[in-house]
Amino acid sequence: MTTSVRRFHVGDRLSEIAVHQGTVYLAGQIPDDTTQDIGGQTRQVLAHVDRLLGEAHSDRAHILMAQIFLADMADFAGMNEVWDDWVSPGDAPPRATVEARLARPEVRVEIVVTAAVRG
Repeated sequence: MTTSVRRFHVGDRLSEIAVHQGTVYLAGQIPDDTTQDIGGQTRQVLAHVDRLLGEAHSDRAHILMAQIFLADMADFAGMNEVWDDWVSPGDAPPRATVEARLARPEVRVEIVVTAAVRG
């Protein structure tokens, strides 16, 4: 039996969202305004995550896993400060944070999220 995959914001290279069997997969989210510090960039990325999860009938309380990529681990504390204010109390998801060379040098943070559709 074939189950359908729903894709949102489909481009030539990637989709921003894929939903399959009640699970939401987001593409890596990056900030629009890369002139901001790590706090500003992280807030932008988390706003993208909120918006996209909403489109897929999910939200931050339903995040199953988050992967955070930082261009420099020196930004870890600043990113965590914003993350801690954003994450739903009692619903902190499993998470990994690594340092990585990102596709554009001005991008300081990229976040990939997998979530459950709200039941």
